[in-house]
Amino acid sequence: EAKRKLPEFQPGDTVRVQVRVTEGSRTRVQAYEGVVIARSGSGFQENFTVRKISYGEGVERVFPVYSPMVEGVEIVRRGKVRRAKLYYLRDRRGKSARISENTGVRA
Repeated sequence: EAKRKLPEFQPGDTVRVQVRVTEGSRTRVQAYEGVVIARSGSGFQENFTVRKISYGEGVERVFPVYSPMVEGVEIVRRGKVRRAKLYYLRDRRGKSARISENTGVRA
């Protein structure tokens, strides 16, 4: 797989990652939806970190872009942020952790 066809997404975007999960002999696809808080590496080593709140607990997963476990990525909404790494969201709860939506309109 020379070039992976994933949509263009940046930190701040809310994405739904289709993850292949193996349970025993069965494989199924599970959706993992959250905010992209970081992208790192380049080429085949490229990763992205997705953070979500699950049952009141913050959960982060790092996905390699070229992993065979990642079936696909779909963008739920675009976020408007001024940072490349959104690690400050780890210290925030509730409404302060929200990211405003990027509508693409500039004033």
